[in-house]
Amino acid sequence: MPVATVWVVAEITESGPSSVTQELLSKARSIATNVAAITWGPDTASHAAALGEYGATKVYDVGDVGETLPGVPVAGAIAALIEGGDTPDALLVPASYDGRDVAGRLSAKLDRPVLTNVVGLSENGGLSSEHTLFGGTVAATAHFTGEGPQIFVVRAKSFTAEPGGGGAAEVVSAPAPAAGATGTATVTARHVEERTGPKLDEAAVIVSGGRGLGSADKYEMIEELARLLHGAAGASRAIVDAGWVPYARQVGQTGKTVKPNLYVACGISGATQHLVGMKGSKNIVAINKDQDAPIFSVADLGIVGNVHDVLPALIEALKNR
Repeated sequence: MPVATVWVVAEITESGPSSVTQELLSKARSIATNVAAITWGPDTASHAAALGEYGATKVYDVGDVGETLPGVPVAGAIAALIEGGDTPDALLVPASYDGRDVAGRLSAKLDRPVLTNVVGLSENGGLSSEHTLFGGTVAATAHFTGEGPQIFVVRAKSFTAEPGGGGAAEVVSAPAPAAGATGTATVTARHVEERTGPKLDEAAVIVSGGRGLGSADKYEMIEELARLLHGAAGASRAIVDAGWVPYARQVGQTGKTVKPNLYVACGISGATQHLVGMKGSKNIVAINKDQDAPIFSVADLGIVGNVHDVLPALIEALKNR
């Protein structure tokens, strides 16, 4: 069946709709004639123009959920809309902590399966999803059968965020029904990691370090080069597991998926787990002393050399510009 209506679970940050929300709305706009966003917060109406810019013509406002975990009320609100007859052909959900919580609870409420780890969607009389398996070495396609909304949980950076929608979206109240005991969990504290420069998954330039750095103190070279290039510092799983840098900087299948204009991999061998998270970058520069390192298979420019020789020279050259 052709896709007519797609809903997107829209996450709002301090600066507006998150980057993955913009990506999902842009994709929804390309495959459906009607696109709506479902979101929550104390002032949803203030984001109607930004959501409309990426394709939403309607915004279902769950309202301010306070310090309640959003998965319960948002899934409840979506289920209530669907049970009331307002049913989309498909629902796109970001593969974030809150998004996965919404998808899981909604699956149970509607008794509908969920397709997760989606990295592509195509429309040809219906929706087919693409998934990467075995560390990205195998691609599989899937599609739903039977009646009811199709729920897809989509990885960030799977699509391109492209403004081009219309004006401000219409805001419609969609309060969550009473949740009983399931809605009693609350957020008691929040931790925001200190950082300088752009967010890792939104940066146009990323410099990442790996085990080839040799020791935790050498990661300072990665941070300095990232600052000079006005980019963000990333890392491979190996040095995150070793405790050199926090998990928030991990790029890869179990970390963040990134697609910057420039990705500089320093002392990273290029395990499949890492390549899955960064191989979509527009330009890739790899620095590694092993000329047979897998990272060179995806690099646009490969430098065979020791990072302890190459990085200081590159940093000095940039400082002298």
